[in-house]
Amino acid sequence: MLSSSPAVTTASHLHPPPSPETYQIPLNLLSSPHITRRDLFKTLSVCIATPSLSVSIAAPANARGLFQMPPLRLSNRYYLVRAGESDYESLGIINTNPVAKTSVDSGLSEKGKKQTLRAALQLKAMGACDRNCWLWPSITQRAYQAAEIIAAINGISRSYIVPEYSFLDARGLGAYEGKKLESISEVYALDSISMKTKPPPISDGTPNESVSDVFVRVTQLMSILETQYSEDTIVIVSPDSDNLSVLQAGIQGLDLRRHSELYFGPGEVRLLDANSIPVYKQPASAVYKCKKPPNCD
Repeated sequence: MLSSSPAVTTASHLHPPPSPETYQIPLNLLSSPHITRRDLFKTLSVCIATPSLSVSIAAPANARGLFQMPPLRLSNRYYLVRAGESDYESLGIINTNPVAKTSVDSGLSEKGKKQTLRAALQLKAMGACDRNCWLWPSITQRAYQAAEIIAAINGISRSYIVPEYSFLDARGLGAYEGKKLESISEVYALDSISMKTKPPPISDGTPNESVSDVFVRVTQLMSILETQYSEDTIVIVSPDSDNLSVLQAGIQGLDLRRHSELYFGPGEVRLLDANSIPVYKQPASAVYKCKKPPNCD
């Protein structure tokens, strides 16, 4: 949580203010026929003088600087969840145009709802929200639907669902929009060459984002979360895998060019642990730490 404003302690808190009599001008001075304006001002300055002001400002507790990847520590506990299969994905079609992200067609398929239900039950079994938690889903239809299912299963109030409007958008794949899902392997092949390589552009408004572009977005998201919360549990719900795989690689200082080896399947749940990574997802590049992502080339 944001730290409270610094505490200010003054001497007036320690000593009661002078009594009203202190501020009275002596009657004999007022009745004197030889009083001058200078004498009056001198008397007033003495009469209304107050005790010196002593100010002590408490040092801010646990001050946090600019969030950087990989972080030295995390102030919160994070769970990463990919939403279940969407209607577009059930048809085997790539759909990443943000214009359609709130469309009903971008919602969960029947299979996706079951995958998300399993994810919600898995979070419950992991005790993710035993002491309450915040749900941060993309505003994309399937991700927000997934958050609602997770909230219902884990007894979380809807007031704890915080929709994210841009930083968690599905990665824009440019000219791959509308192609078969299998084409994603071509994008990952480009990613493995350079994090700055973008998919070919398209004129329908679909962004063509590189890994570096996604990295910037998820870093901004983490900066907000690490500033806004402290010692809380946050469940991040993404409509795709790339947001989460790039985020996990960045947190752990791994080579972002190999982020696809941390691929999240529909409905997959993972605890974001800065000190370890699931063995079955261990990328070959794990031995090559990237200390200043995205500059890993």
